[in-house]
Formats: sequence, C-alpha cells, structure tokens
Amino acid sequence: TVLSEQTINIKKNHSIQLMPAIDATLEQANLSLDLIDRIAVAACPGSYTGLRIAVTIAKSLAWAKKIELVGVSSLKVIAANSLSNPGELIIPIFDARRKNIYTGIYAYNDEGNLEVVEEDRHIASEQWVEYVLAKYPTQQIELVGADAKMFFPIFEEKLKERVHLARPEQNLPRASILAFLAQDEKTTEPHTFTPTYLKLAVAEENWLKEHPDFKGGDLIE
Repeated sequence: TVLSEQTINIKKNHSIQLMPAIDATLEQANLSLDLIDRIAVAACPGSYTGLRIAVTIAKSLAWAKKIELVGVSSLKVIAANSLSNPGELIIPIFDARRKNIYTGIYAYNDEGNLEVVEEDRHIASEQWVEYVLAKYPTQQIELVGADAKMFFPIFEEKLKERVHLARPEQNLPRASILAFLAQDEKTTEPHTFTPTYLKLAVAEENWLKEHPDFKGGDLIE
C-alpha cells in the first residue's frame, strides 16, 4: 500500500532537497524512520552527482538505523512503469550524450512479473537499434523514459510500426515503483554498496588516459 509519495519533475539541488523530501514524506505517512524496515535507492544509471548523493544518504540512514538496504536499477524502475502486454519488449532509455544511451530490455512474463531480457548497458544509440533489429525481428517494442522521445526517430526508421512510445506520465521515475520492486531484490551491506555507473565519468576517463599504468582500484573515495 502506498502511504505517501513525492514525484517532482523539475530540476532541484539533490543535496538540499532530498532530506527535507524524506522528512515530509514520513510526516505525511505519520511514520518515523524507526518504523522503516527497508530503504530502496535507484542504483544506476543516472547523473553521477545525483546518484552519489542519493546512495550516500540511503547508506547513511540504513547504517545508522540498522535498516535493510536495496539498490534497484534506475532503468528497471522506468521499465516497470510500462503497462505493456506479456511478450512485448520494454526498452527504457536515458540520454548518455554524444548519441549514446543507457538502456536495457525488459518484459513482463505470463505471471505479470517484470523480467530482464537484456542487461543494462551504455551503448551508441544507432548500434543499439541495429542490435535490437537483428535479435528481435518480430516483437512489438515500447520505448519509455524522459529521453525516449529524443531517440524515437532512430528506432522508428529501422523498426517501423513495431515500435511506439510510452505515455508521457510513464516516463517519470516513481518512488512507489522502486519500493515495490525492492521487495523482491536482495539486500546489500551499506558499507560496501556502490552505484553501478555503467560508464566512467569524463574526469575519470581523462585521468586514466594520463595514467596508463594505473592497475585498478577505486578512483573515488
């Protein structure tokens, strides 16, 4: 049961807005953090800064209050907004710049559960379209996500009438969807949990080019 939820589709400073939003949501639901059993956070992909802020707050609250912590793919959260029929492929899309995207493929099974068909990845949009065209030549496909409309012409050119866009209200990430998905996900240790970025930040890529002998390890504390 959804007791309280906030969905905001305007740019805000996560570091300033997130904790007040959590406090307001708990207050609206007439709950305290001591009554929470599990914390869910979107783990990847997305804005590097936004992910780090969200994950840091989730980890801190989970550790301080000894609450279970679960990370769920941001793409899966968006895919779960879709109301497609079993067998139809759901392709969530986030813009990764330079004509690249963060994406994956999901589908509902006959029991109504969302399954991963193709793992999340960072890939050139045109390369992804060619891959989908070759591997899934007959399935109906729905594109979902705030950036799906931007890349729709590339898909439509190759997939023709087999591809369509989700409704606009289905493109926004929903905390309630994240929560329901997190019920069936494995918990993780707050100390060791890190986001899955799928791609290095530009600063990290440049650093590695300048340090070709680097043998691995965390670049960010």
